[in-house]
Amino acid sequence: MKGLAATALSRLKRADLLQKKAFVAGEWLAGQGTLPVIDPATGERLVDVANCPVETVDHAVKAAAAAFPAWRDLTPVARGTRLRAWAALMRAHDEDLAILMTAEQGKPYKESLGEIAYAAAFFDWFAAEGERSYGETIPSHLPGSRLSVHMQPIGVTAAITPWNFPSAMITRKAGAALAAGCVIVVKPAPETPLSALALAKLAEEAGIPKGVFQVVTGEAAPLARRLLEHTEVRAFSFTGSTEVGRLLLAQSAQTVKKASLELGGHAPFLLFDDAQFDLAVPGCMGAKFATSGQDCLAANRIYVQRGIYDRFVTAFGEATARLKVGHGLETGVDIGPMTRPSVAEKCRQQIAQALSAGARLVAGGQDSPLGGNFVTPTVLADVTDDMLIAREETFGPVAAILPFDHEDEVVRRANASEMGLAAYVYTSDVARAMRVSDRLEYGMVGVNTPKFTGAPIPFGGWKQSGLGREGSRHGLAEYLESKYVCFGNLAA
Repeated sequence: MKGLAATALSRLKRADLLQKKAFVAGEWLAGQGTLPVIDPATGERLVDVANCPVETVDHAVKAAAAAFPAWRDLTPVARGTRLRAWAALMRAHDEDLAILMTAEQGKPYKESLGEIAYAAAFFDWFAAEGERSYGETIPSHLPGSRLSVHMQPIGVTAAITPWNFPSAMITRKAGAALAAGCVIVVKPAPETPLSALALAKLAEEAGIPKGVFQVVTGEAAPLARRLLEHTEVRAFSFTGSTEVGRLLLAQSAQTVKKASLELGGHAPFLLFDDAQFDLAVPGCMGAKFATSGQDCLAANRIYVQRGIYDRFVTAFGEATARLKVGHGLETGVDIGPMTRPSVAEKCRQQIAQALSAGARLVAGGQDSPLGGNFVTPTVLADVTDDMLIAREETFGPVAAILPFDHEDEVVRRANASEMGLAAYVYTSDVARAMRVSDRLEYGMVGVNTPKFTGAPIPFGGWKQSGLGREGSRHGLAEYLESKYVCFGNLAA
């Protein structure tokens, strides 16, 4: 396992996709010192990237402001042509991009390939949706006047992106911003800058003008704070924890920025007795263990009705025990390392607390023989609502199963959280599916499926899981301002 990522990086088909400098105003810039990119599977230092000072943010914002008028004035078709070219380049080099992602993030290579396809789809979607940012005509209440509303790009924007989806969370934001006619400065997570910089390299080739898409690398807090201090930055989008989202929202309030926030999850999975059992187990596996559990959509509280509880616990535990853990670049791996040591430690703490409070260990539980950031996929049964794992998002491969008796009870328990991003419902009763999905206080509900994301859907949550939506026409609207125009005295 040692040296596997470094060897893969040395064998990229396109060595120039491994960039180490920030991309600002169409140039590759060094920082004041460097930050290491670490292979989370081994702890090995892979490369060093630019650690930009806050002055680089000032340079990027200035370049973005200068590039905005020309980009805004292009037709939506012209902007879309460049976005589609960018998507095509991503697909053409998907293997290299996936290697970069697995090396720095740790997820299995097959999942990285899937993320590249997912990420490219946002460029294609928004390329088309940008041509449909329609306004409206309002029947006038004023004699001789004509009233209309036009949608116009908001201007310079910023994206602060996470480490768990280092490509898709950039394209979902940048695709919408650029299609709307905005320009964007991206601040990727310090753990995963290589994916962002590779996208910047392909943006150059796709004909994205300098200053329209920029990537500033380095320590998160000072760079993000500087972006939010700028009055020229009119909107920002952040994906990450609710705790950090609150801080960024408070900072952005000083300059009254438009905010789009996709925050914590803590998703409930509701499995009723009447569900099709042969779909429920693989469905729950997909909802729990994708991205090694490091996913805001991951099923965190698995509620199972008592009629099938014991059967499900046994089958789910057996399926979990078969998952292969290892370096994401190894063949057949299902679960990679946790990207951050703190995530692995949180998983271990939640397991220990649940077992000490009476939970039953069904699978896993022991420290991984691989050590470091690896967590053995674990299933805990007989979990209660007061246990730590039922109250806090896990963000790792640890499944908590809780029994329930009645529909009203489980809906109440599922809603007893300030998080409201996604929920899952498994039942064969169509009326129940509609009734329960209506009552769940979540922005997205998957019924009898673990997969419901994609470019056409409005991704986002309720309550403290965020503000606004990404993807779909609603995602485009996050980067547009409405302008009302009244033409008077037309009768003359």
